[in-house]
Amino acid sequence: MVREAASAAAYIPSGATPAELAKAVQQCKGCDLYKNATQAVWGIGPRTARVVMVGEQPGDREDLEGKPFVGPAGRLLDQALEDAGIVRSDVYVTNAVKHFKFEERGKRRIHKKPSTAEVRACGPWLDAELAYLRAEVIVCLGATAAHAVIGKQHSLLKERGKFFEHSLARLATATVHPSAVLRAPDPERRRRDYEAFVQDLVGVAHLLSQARASGS
Repeated sequence: MVREAASAAAYIPSGATPAELAKAVQQCKGCDLYKNATQAVWGIGPRTARVVMVGEQPGDREDLEGKPFVGPAGRLLDQALEDAGIVRSDVYVTNAVKHFKFEERGKRRIHKKPSTAEVRACGPWLDAELAYLRAEVIVCLGATAAHAVIGKQHSLLKERGKFFEHSLARLATATVHPSAVLRAPDPERRRRDYEAFVQDLVGVAHLLSQARASGS
């Protein structure tokens, strides 16, 4: 007997408003990650956001607080957006996977990469978010998000910073996750990685400026 693939699709109310989706996600049992997580972490930002930032999954603090990008990676992202000239109020932030996957080491909960099946199972939630936002640009932060949004064929190493057409936004692009910058082995490498990250976001800012100038 072939086991049915895990999916969150059955938990998504038809025609739900953003507030209804944010409430419904807390009841999701589309994969097993809900069993150990504190709560599902839904995206936050304005309904009129021009940019959607998609990360991999919530971290430890995000799981406890119920909000995405509230830890060190979130602070670095905020600084990079400012340095790139992107208005923070134009940005909505979320994750491809809504529950925190981790392994315990003593009293600490250490991030564990979600499997392809877990990312796929959570895909309907992300699609629902992107569908009601209809932002100008989706920015994927890291390979997991890029595979979830752009496709498994996407190579972050080769296609970082490039723009692709997308059915749920005008364009989509991918760069590194801010946590990758924080993991740099030394201050000089971190500086270079941060500058490269900001330059990727400058490309997004330039695209937004062009769209505003053309009135599109």
